[in-house]
Amino acid sequence: MTRLDELLQQEAFTDADIVRLLGLTEPDDCERLRRTAYDLTTRFIGDKVHYRGIVEFSNRCTLNCRYCGIRRDNRDLERYDLNREQIIESAIWAAENHYGSVCLQAGERRDESFVAFVEDCIREIRAGTVSEHLPEGASITLSLGAQSSETYQRWREAGGEAECMRYLLRMETSNPALFSRLHPHDFAHEKAYASRIRALENLRAAGFQVGTGGMIGLPGQTLSDLCADIRFYQRLDVDMLGMGPYILSRGGDMRDEGMLDPGPLLQLALNMLAVCRLVLRDVNIAAATALQVLAEDGREQGIAHGANILMPNITPRAVRRRYQLYDDKPCIDEEPTDCRACLAGRIQRMGRRVGWNEWGCSRHFHRRMRRPGGTVPVPRREAPSALAGIPIQLGSVRATSVSDLGAPQYRRLQK
Repeated sequence: MTRLDELLQQEAFTDADIVRLLGLTEPDDCERLRRTAYDLTTRFIGDKVHYRGIVEFSNRCTLNCRYCGIRRDNRDLERYDLNREQIIESAIWAAENHYGSVCLQAGERRDESFVAFVEDCIREIRAGTVSEHLPEGASITLSLGAQSSETYQRWREAGGEAECMRYLLRMETSNPALFSRLHPHDFAHEKAYASRIRALENLRAAGFQVGTGGMIGLPGQTLSDLCADIRFYQRLDVDMLGMGPYILSRGGDMRDEGMLDPGPLLQLALNMLAVCRLVLRDVNIAAATALQVLAEDGREQGIAHGANILMPNITPRAVRRRYQLYDDKPCIDEEPTDCRACLAGRIQRMGRRVGWNEWGCSRHFHRRMRRPGGTVPVPRREAPSALAGIPIQLGSVRATSVSDLGAPQYRRLQK
């Protein structure tokens, strides 16, 4: 077997290599993986972390995804919608506080009133955030689910400059069988596997910087599944990734299936961030807020493992508690000003600095579009496929599933 230090210096990885790295549990081995991912981030991305001030403007959703706290059939949830003025005000606050980018997120809807509302908000944010510090206004990331190609085109054109518009559409898993369990047909036929992939293709055709990602540590998920997720991101040639640990939701429909214990789950999620950095090199990778559920410094650990994007919550505090996709979401009682000051200090302690007044576009996007700013050469060779479903040796633990990474692995939420 290749020595770990030699493996970490490779520029291309087999599936067996990826599974081995994902399954690391020994502290010294995990630290070597972390250091390599951190150094690669510095080499290919730089030392800056960029903010996406997130505005969760509505918790209404037409879908019924089993893992989600705002799913359609959660009758205990008080629904809300921010008005246009609240959304624009939040975005302008972000720009005035030197965030170069905002993210609009909501439950999935496809009605014309919703589509037109978002379109208007995009235009107003782009115009209203122009300043001396941001002469072209703030850039915008949308996370609004699968839409028609026409809707994507409308939203992209509303933003003006193509470079300033991003879209995050998570797959959650690239395993079709597991995807079906999360989104059964009687719950959400609109979220069929093939149509989700088609939506990602439509986003790219519309000119967005395209992002996707998945949940890490799902019940029944294997290390080979996570490896397949990374290969999926490679094949789509994505510009950015938004991934996070799977955390139970009291409003969801998976309470009896439990979740990994925090320690093993955190390490697995950090390994996934680091391995994605090793394999995908120059994409933007977000340190999910959900990491902070597992450890108080979870987001900082994400940065230390190769992430270069953070998404501070700038949603009005009065409604934050009603947008909990998973339990124990952090920062729901903070004001945006609290988060800004706190995060900047945390980032500096990780040896990074905040990219104030910058869009923080994906280097990979620049490179594939052959634009200035993405000129760093990044080897991206095809790797042979192996290990689909074969048991994996993890130190003294023989594992075929992420649930084999510790004991007791899965906690169940009391109804």
